[in-house]
Amino acid sequence: MKMKQGIAVIGSGYWGRNIVRNLSEMEVLHTVHDINIERLDSIHSEFPSINTTSNIDEILVSNAINAVVIAAPAVDHYDLAKMALLSGKDVLVEKPLSLNIEEAVELVNIASEKKRILMVGHILQYHPAVIKLREMVESGDLGKIQYVYSNRLNIGKVRTEENILWSFAPHDISIILMLLGEEPINVTSFGGRYITRGIYDTTLTTMEFGNGVKGHVYVSWLHPFKEQKLIVVGTKAMAVFDDMADEKLSLYPHKIEYKGGKIPVAQKAEQYTVHVEEKEPLREELKHFIRCVEKREEPRTDGEEGLKVLRVLQRAESCLSSPDHLLKTQFAGEGCFVHESSFVDNDVKIGDGVKIWHFSHILKGSEIGKNCIIGQNVMIGPGVKIGDRCKIQNNVSIYNGIILEEDVFCGPSCVFTNVYNPRAFIERKNEFLPTLVKKGATIGANATIVCGITVGRFSLVSAGATVKKDVPDYALVVGVPAKQIGWVCRCGVTLKVFDGKNSTRCENCGSKYELQKNKLTAVEEMI
Repeated sequence: MKMKQGIAVIGSGYWGRNIVRNLSEMEVLHTVHDINIERLDSIHSEFPSINTTSNIDEILVSNAINAVVIAAPAVDHYDLAKMALLSGKDVLVEKPLSLNIEEAVELVNIASEKKRILMVGHILQYHPAVIKLREMVESGDLGKIQYVYSNRLNIGKVRTEENILWSFAPHDISIILMLLGEEPINVTSFGGRYITRGIYDTTLTTMEFGNGVKGHVYVSWLHPFKEQKLIVVGTKAMAVFDDMADEKLSLYPHKIEYKGGKIPVAQKAEQYTVHVEEKEPLREELKHFIRCVEKREEPRTDGEEGLKVLRVLQRAESCLSSPDHLLKTQFAGEGCFVHESSFVDNDVKIGDGVKIWHFSHILKGSEIGKNCIIGQNVMIGPGVKIGDRCKIQNNVSIYNGIILEEDVFCGPSCVFTNVYNPRAFIERKNEFLPTLVKKGATIGANATIVCGITVGRFSLVSAGATVKKDVPDYALVVGVPAKQIGWVCRCGVTLKVFDGKNSTRCENCGSKYELQKNKLTAVEEMI
C-alpha cells in the first residue's frame, strides 16, 4: 500500500513503536517524532530509511506529510491534534480523543472546518472478532440483547498522568456503544485508589440505556493476571469475545425457558467457536485510516464517535470525583446503601447500616445515625441530626431545626414545619423554631408537627393529627388540633385505664408504669 504523500508518527513509546512497525511495512511512513532522543536513536537504528526528529514543526510544515498518527501521552492529545489539523494534516489520534469534552468538540469542529480526517484509535472496532460480533448482533443471532459486560484487567504499566478509567475503559465503552447503537441515559462509576494518590487503579462503570440494556465495564491495572473479555447476553444466545484466547469468539446458545409458563429454567447448550479471520487489529485500523485519507471517507471511529465515548468517560469521572461519590464510598459507615437516584451532599455523616432509597436528598451538614431507613422521596437537612435506628417513610421532609432522637418512626407524608407564621415574600430563616422528637416516638401518616414543640419519649401521634403543643412521654394524641386521649406502652400498645390506681402493666409486653401528676413513668421495662 502506497500513498502519494507520507504519514508521520508522533510518539514512539511502546504503542507508538507498533504503529511505526506497521506503517513502515506498508511503506507509508515518512517521519517519526519524539522528544526522547534515545527512543529516536533506537527507531533510526531499526528503520534507517525513516526520518526522525524531535522538532514538531518539521512535521507541521512538511509538504511531504499529509497525515499524522498521534501516539503520545493522553494529556498531549488535544494540543498535538489541534496543531496537526490547523496545519492541514489528517489525524489519527490514539484514545482518548482528549481529556475533556470541550477540547474534543473543538477538535471535531476544526476538522470539519478544515475538511480534514479526524479518526480516534478505538482499535477493537477493527478487530475481526468484534466485527463478526457486531454482525451477529445486527442479524439477531443473539436475540434481544439483555446486557453487556467486560473485564479489562492486567498487572503491568501503572500510569500517573491518567487513571485506569481513561487508560483502559475507552476500548470497551466504544464496543458497547457500537453494538447497542445508542448512548447511555445514565452512567455511574466507583473505584479504588491504592498506588498513587488521587489516581484510580480500579473502576467499575455501569451504563444504562434507554432500551433497558445495561453495560458494565470493569478495568484494573492492579490484577494478578491479564484478562480481556467482553460478553454479550441475548435472549437466544450468549457471545464471548476473549482477546487473550486462541479462539477469540465463542457462542453459548443457552436459553431461559419457562416451565409451565411460570418457572424460569436455564436450558444449557454446547459452546462452539465462531470462525473469524486472523488479522492484526492495529494493521486493519491503520489500513482503514489510510483508505479514509485517500478516498476522503469518514472513518468508522471518527471524531463524533470519539466524542460519544468521551461523554461516557466524563460522566463516569464526574461520578468518581464528585463529593457525593467520595462520601458514599469513603465517609459513610459500613454496610450503607444509597440508591443511585438519590443525592447525598458533601459534609454529611452517615452511620453503619443506613439504607437510603429512591429519589431522596440528604443536604450538607446533616448527621444520620446507625441502621436508619430513609424511604423514597425524603429530604433531610441541611444541618439536621437523626438518631440511630430511625425509620422515615416516603414523602417526608425534615428541615433545619428539627432533631430526631433514636428509634423515631415518621409515617408516610407526615409534615414538619420550622416557621410558625411563614410568608412567601418575607425571609424568616432567622426565625426557625426548634422541634425535638424524643426517643421511640411515633408520628403517624399525614400528621403535622407544628414547629417549636417537643414530642415526648415513646409517644404516639395518630395519623392525620395536627400537633401544636408539647406531647408528654408515652402520650397518645389524636385529632385537629391534637388532644391526648390516653397512654401507650413503649411497645406501641394502648395502656388500659388506671381505675384509680397510680400504676398499670401493659397487657402485651408486661412493662409496668406509674402515673403521678399526669406524668407517666416506666418503672419496669420488659422490652
